[in-house]
Amino acid sequence: MKEKILNSISKHFSQILLTAVLLILCITLSFKTPYFLTWANFYNIFDQTSVDIILALGMAFVISSGGIDLSIGSTMALSGIIMAFAMETGMPVWASLALGLPVGIIIGACNGLLISRLNLSPLVITLGFMSIGRGLALILTKSSPIFGFPNAFKFLGSGHIGPINFPILMAAILVIISWVLLNKTKWGYYALALGGNDEAVRRAGISVWKYRTSIYIFCGLLAAIAGMITIARLNCADPLSGWMVEIDAIAAVVLGGASLSGGKSSIVGTILACLVLGTLDNGLILLAIPSYYQKLLCGIIIILALIFTELRSRKEPQNAS
Repeated sequence: MKEKILNSISKHFSQILLTAVLLILCITLSFKTPYFLTWANFYNIFDQTSVDIILALGMAFVISSGGIDLSIGSTMALSGIIMAFAMETGMPVWASLALGLPVGIIIGACNGLLISRLNLSPLVITLGFMSIGRGLALILTKSSPIFGFPNAFKFLGSGHIGPINFPILMAAILVIISWVLLNKTKWGYYALALGGNDEAVRRAGISVWKYRTSIYIFCGLLAAIAGMITIARLNCADPLSGWMVEIDAIAAVVLGGASLSGGKSSIVGTILACLVLGTLDNGLILLAIPSYYQKLLCGIIIILALIFTELRSRKEPQNAS
């Protein structure tokens, strides 16, 4: 019994640690500012973190398969720009979404096919598409944001379904779907297997390129959904939207217990990491700490946490949780 408990603690160590850090953050901030322990503030944290969670979910599958995707920020921006242009021409919201969301699928498919079929570096390929996507967004808009969308579209960023706003509900649905995919389906099992030993997967007769491409497609689609929510929330499609979000997504996934070498990932851990980072950011704002200090502090914490998590993950057997 004792051995089972120890094994369980070891397996879920990252999640346990993140839960403890989150509790400590909440307790500390509740003493530092009276505005932290309010329902409005917690609601704001969940709302602002919803986009980060959606992006991190896609990144979790990519990293678990032994890859990386640096193009999700520019995918957010470009898909949002396409939606904005479509609505400017008078197209209905559903048709604009039908044009914008496939942008993420196309970029994800291009990433996946080039990486898997030509055996190219995920870092280099996705870096290239990061530049292509951002460049297209800037060229199409001539570096100028697009403002003003129909109320039906703005609902996707700030509308409520009962007491819950749409971004939080969308993030919750995608969390459930992602957990089921990773832990209860062959697709999730093969994603982890690709990260563990893709040659063994290939020798087992499994189509490596199809699974790897589908993983990048999934990540691209979630990036497009995040872009949709972002421009709907701000009522503005900015070609610089999603700048550097890749770093936060990668940090959340690795903090959540994934290994950058692949073969291991945790949806629960990823969500906890997003909440820790979101709470930290919210607390620094409430304490009126200037933005440059926020970035400095967050950067130091992320680097230290990533080093600790990665060093520890190398000593553990690769598995999902």
